[in-house]
Amino acid sequence: MTNEEKPKQKMGFTIIKNDPTDGHKGFGIGSLSLENVSPVIIDIEEGTASVEIGAMHARSDVERGIKFTTDRADSEGGKGYWLVWVTIDHKADGPYYAGVTACEMVVNREKRRGYKILADHVNKMDKSMKRHIIVEHMDAPSKKVLASFLEELNPDLWARSEEQLRQGLFV
Repeated sequence: MTNEEKPKQKMGFTIIKNDPTDGHKGFGIGSLSLENVSPVIIDIEEGTASVEIGAMHARSDVERGIKFTTDRADSEGGKGYWLVWVTIDHKADGPYYAGVTACEMVVNREKRRGYKILADHVNKMDKSMKRHIIVEHMDAPSKKVLASFLEELNPDLWARSEEQLRQGLFV
């Protein structure tokens, strides 16, 4: 097989655990580690929150079997959710919730259609990883659900978190 016949290798977006380069400066530079990021899904109607690891790849239980569009009318009458990206980092006194950003999502199971803006979800995940707190656009009941969930999940992380997070979630 000559060089012209070989299929061209694709360089995809790689999500890996721990240090992507293991100290060297070669292949893998620019790869992204999502080890400290967790997706939390809030069911607005039910007032519940849960960690949904499948949401990392848009494959949470809520998202399965749904065709998402950027047209809100496609999912009219659907159920509202918040996908919240939570990033944990370490301070001198221990780990804390460093980045928390929320994205809107609507799912209509009957129509098998949903509304979400994928670019917004990706950008908010990036903002969370960069230690931003973006929750001001959430409805008040969902903010309370998220605050309770994070505090109950790990009171120590909650106590060490920036005041901006607690102020943002308590309206």
